[in-house]
Amino acid sequence: MKKLVTIAAAAAAFASSFAAPAAFAQEAQSPWLVRLRAVNISPDNKSDPVAGVTTQSDQLTVSSKTIPEIDISYFFTPNIAAELILTYPQKHDVRLSGQNIGSFKQLPPTLLLQYHFTPESRFSPYVGAGINYTRISNVNVLGGAAELDNHSIGGALQAGLDIKIDKHWLINFDLKKVQIQSDVKVGGTKVSTVKIDPWLFGVGVGYRF
Repeated sequence: MKKLVTIAAAAAAFASSFAAPAAFAQEAQSPWLVRLRAVNISPDNKSDPVAGVTTQSDQLTVSSKTIPEIDISYFFTPNIAAELILTYPQKHDVRLSGQNIGSFKQLPPTLLLQYHFTPESRFSPYVGAGINYTRISNVNVLGGAAELDNHSIGGALQAGLDIKIDKHWLINFDLKKVQIQSDVKVGGTKVSTVKIDPWLFGVGVGYRF
């Protein structure tokens, strides 16, 4: 009996020598997660009427487009993370009454605070809220006669789902609503406010370091 106890104790010690490093590795998982997404920008196009025009067809509209997006997340806890959303300046066409009247570029970095509901599960939904700062540049509207504000600051909301493939890789689906708008001026006089306020539909892959 004493020999069996000794053997059992030795086996337990041997097993624990493997279990301890595994537990340590799990605890030491990197807090960094990087995602690469393809994102469709779909503006709301609810701009104010131009020069008193009230019909929807005569309002300013901004074109939709699909862009690449890189997102860097840092997990403070398994449930709480901050995400910084980055891309490069994106060009949008501007239309009035269906006619192209020019274009502009916008760079919209966004910072969000997220809550991940089931971080240890294969399917991990999350929500987020934060702030967006959009830099507007290269404005060429009405042959340069119209001007836009050079920046916009607004809120951002987010909901998404991570589907884990393995310890590091995941598939991501993401939806964001971002507030972006700018006054439109001609000769220094405001003639409208272009309200982009886009929905951003994204799908991509992520890597947890």
